[in-house]
Amino acid sequence: MYSLKLATIILSVLFFSACKTTPLNNQETNEIIYQPKDDIIKIYGAGGPHTAIKRVAEIFTKKTNIPVEVYFGPEYKWTKNAQKDADIIWGTAEQSMTAFLENYKEFKSENVEPIYLRKAVMVVQKNNPKNIKGFSDLLKPNMKIVVTEGAGVYNTSGTGVWEDIAARLGSLQDVKLFRKNIVSFAKGSGAGFRAFKGKQADAWITWEHWQINHQADADVVTFAENRTIYRDLSIVTNNKVDKTTKQFIEFLKGNEAYQIFKSEGWIN
Repeated sequence: MYSLKLATIILSVLFFSACKTTPLNNQETNEIIYQPKDDIIKIYGAGGPHTAIKRVAEIFTKKTNIPVEVYFGPEYKWTKNAQKDADIIWGTAEQSMTAFLENYKEFKSENVEPIYLRKAVMVVQKNNPKNIKGFSDLLKPNMKIVVTEGAGVYNTSGTGVWEDIAARLGSLQDVKLFRKNIVSFAKGSGAGFRAFKGKQADAWITWEHWQINHQADADVVTFAENRTIYRDLSIVTNNKVDKTTKQFIEFLKGNEAYQIFKSEGWIN
């Protein structure tokens, strides 16, 4: 009798739980329906490239009267809207774009197109008080370095870049000495910049365009060619968008747009 009662209780709990968790409709599960708009181009991505993209978008709109809205920053700020109406998503590195594709199922890897490259540099405090000239200076005792790192939980182009630079020549000792001087593993470039300023770090490993757009706050030192690491800017769209989106993409890749990107440290 006890076993029968226990079995009845278990079945009742399972049934009740199923009733609570089984979705009744789309609204209850907060399902997002992807439906891009034909009257406006919406492009989403991480901060950094947005300054050049916005400049290009403004010129494109003046020439064509087609409005372009650029949304940027940490992914959590724009992800729900992008799942609804993104015409284009940009990625700031291949690993970053691959991660984006996990969340935006309407966009496919085979449609990703790299369009520009930029290099990692050492951003140093204004006037370079530590007189940093190259990678070897970062290995000296008591240097303070900020790196950008996703830490397995954050989508950022900086993930792994410091290691690529430090291990470039196959020296484990370089990696050990460099790592010992890291004072902040910042989640995202914005956080990296704040850590660089707040900790008065001697160097921040980031992308050239960050210093170009913050010249009043920092100077830049480039790596020797045998230490230089590049990452790409890529874009992706799909067949559900209208032809104006493809028109904007072609404009993004054109010479007029390239001159803007080049002024912010990008190459093609």
